[in-house]
Amino acid sequence: MPPTQQWVIADNRAASTLLGRGEETLKILEDAFGVRLTARGNMVAIAGSDEAQSQVREALDLLAEWAYAGEAVRPEVVRAAAAAVQEGSQREFRHLLTETVLTTGQGKPVRPRTVGQQLYIEAIRTHELVFGVGPAGTGKTYLAVAMAVRALRNHEVSRIVLTRPAVEAGEKLGFLPGALEEKVDPYLRPLYDALFEMLGSEAALRYRERGQIEVAPLAYMRGRSLTQSFIILDEAQNTTHEQMKMFLTRLGQGSRAVVTGDLTQVDLPRGTASGLATASRILARVPGIAVVTLDHRDVVRHPLVAAIVAAYEAAEAADREGNDR
Repeated sequence: MPPTQQWVIADNRAASTLLGRGEETLKILEDAFGVRLTARGNMVAIAGSDEAQSQVREALDLLAEWAYAGEAVRPEVVRAAAAAVQEGSQREFRHLLTETVLTTGQGKPVRPRTVGQQLYIEAIRTHELVFGVGPAGTGKTYLAVAMAVRALRNHEVSRIVLTRPAVEAGEKLGFLPGALEEKVDPYLRPLYDALFEMLGSEAALRYRERGQIEVAPLAYMRGRSLTQSFIILDEAQNTTHEQMKMFLTRLGQGSRAVVTGDLTQVDLPRGTASGLATASRILARVPGIAVVTLDHRDVVRHPLVAAIVAAYEAAEAADREGNDR
């Protein structure tokens, strides 16, 4: 066993921030790198292989920068730092400290919180069409709405159009009671919630009254040409091939689009291919289009959500391997 290395952080307050409650940071790093970590004041003793010790030191250095900047070292930040070291994406992780998508109406900065989210934001900034594919809790819709609001505020587009398939994939709105708005509101509520957080409810309603924000079920996109718009298609795993093609051909001059979905939660009838799966495969290499895949490492909800997603990913990978034999 190589000799134990020591890592030291000079600032007491930063040390307290970095180690977390009950030294939670060290427990996450132990699991990620297969090492034994012991904190003594501002010093951390690292026991493990040479490679693991080196990687842990790099992760601690990244987290120290985070703590010195006055940012909370949350469990998802620690996991993101560990993943960044393992994947060689330390530069992207450092960029998380300086990236602010926008400031909400309540003064809260909206930022990517993982390297995967940072790459997603960068793809939206540099491509006219982006597919954001990943499990629940990875910020796909939230960050897309933030980028849309930013574009509207900066006068890069004249309106935001938010849409998603209603009532699973069938959009059988006529079978539901009430007026049109009452029928579709439950399915569009997550989009409203994100808008209200970004803009404040009063400002969001003013934008809607002026026609600068439109929220509608996917069926209402047919036959339209959307120009100078930032368009988000949410829950796109529940589109059929025909619906997806219809949506993608709505793009007009000066528009950009983000398509988000989770391919592990498809509600289409058995045997019906997801339009998201087909489109993200067919269009992946088309210039101007980016496909960004997020996974359990990008989950920023309760830590159990990341563990649940990881367990499902492992089970599904095992099933695929078994079917290939």
